[in-house]
Amino acid sequence: MSVKLRKRKNADNTTSLILDIYHNGKRSYEFLKDLKLKTKPTSPADRKKNKENLELAENIRNKRAQELVSLGYDVLASFKSNADFIEYFDAYIKKYTKKDKRNMEGAYNRFKDFMEQEKIKSLTMKQLSENIVHKYAEYLSENSKGEGASSYFKRFKKMIKQAVREKVILSNPAADVSIKREDSIVKDVLTIDEIKILAKTPITNPEIKNAFLFCCFTGLSWIDVKELKWKHINLRNQMLTKVRAKTDTETVVSLNPTALSMLPEAGKPEELVFTLPTNAGALKSLKFWVGKAELGKHITWHCARHSFATNLIYYKTDVTIVAKLLGHSTLKYTQRYAHIAEELKRNAVNSLPGIDL
Repeated sequence: MSVKLRKRKNADNTTSLILDIYHNGKRSYEFLKDLKLKTKPTSPADRKKNKENLELAENIRNKRAQELVSLGYDVLASFKSNADFIEYFDAYIKKYTKKDKRNMEGAYNRFKDFMEQEKIKSLTMKQLSENIVHKYAEYLSENSKGEGASSYFKRFKKMIKQAVREKVILSNPAADVSIKREDSIVKDVLTIDEIKILAKTPITNPEIKNAFLFCCFTGLSWIDVKELKWKHINLRNQMLTKVRAKTDTETVVSLNPTALSMLPEAGKPEELVFTLPTNAGALKSLKFWVGKAELGKHITWHCARHSFATNLIYYKTDVTIVAKLLGHSTLKYTQRYAHIAEELKRNAVNSLPGIDL
């Protein structure tokens, strides 16, 4: 096992610096592209720059050697364990390319808020303890609504697992910490009567109104309706076929007359069906619209999807069919809508006026 610094002269009077890495019987090379030397320095400035680049290259060589040692033994190089946790989290997100990146950013922002509340000015990787993770979980539970706490904590744990894989930390401080997912989302569901009230309530942006109501009758999420194109809609067969952005699974939904009435005039296949603002802008308009309708509920865009599923079951659609319409691979998450529908039925019965006997 070795890491050696090599030099290679180039035709343009520069010298490339290369790390020659030999580990587990295999050789690889790492080109330090930004640290070239002047082959024949002609000025004090050139010689000074060469010296600085050589020193930096040697520091990188030493770190690579320490990394190889840490991979072979159950120890951490000090420069890894002393790395700033927030800087690592931020770098992880910048490289993150999956569909739930916005949720990952939410977990990151809430951890920074948590640090501010706890008056934690700085935090290294080795200082991230199970006690801190527990406190963060409690913070999320107290400051997030619905499933937000468990969703953010799930992303946080995902990042920690990556840090363990990269041997930035040796053991996972979040392994035995969890947040129970809240299944009670009745307050986030709109009944058909409430949807009718909302539909009759004026709104300044009709695109938001039509798109939200369309989601109430198709089960599309915000990102899916935002990206919805005319190629996804077959008006002749009155069908919608789209791959869900979150799960990469295909969803096929029959468009009933109400859903069809929300669609604008058909455009070209690659054109968007709805012209919508940013997520923040849409939520602001939605909040104002729901408040104007005086429904007395906290409604987000995802509530349209909840409402679609719950109303289907309320009106006796089989739960397995609902699962297919939502694009769920199992009945685990779909089944909760059955419980909500039953609770709505009980509430309806209990709302009947009593009589004196």
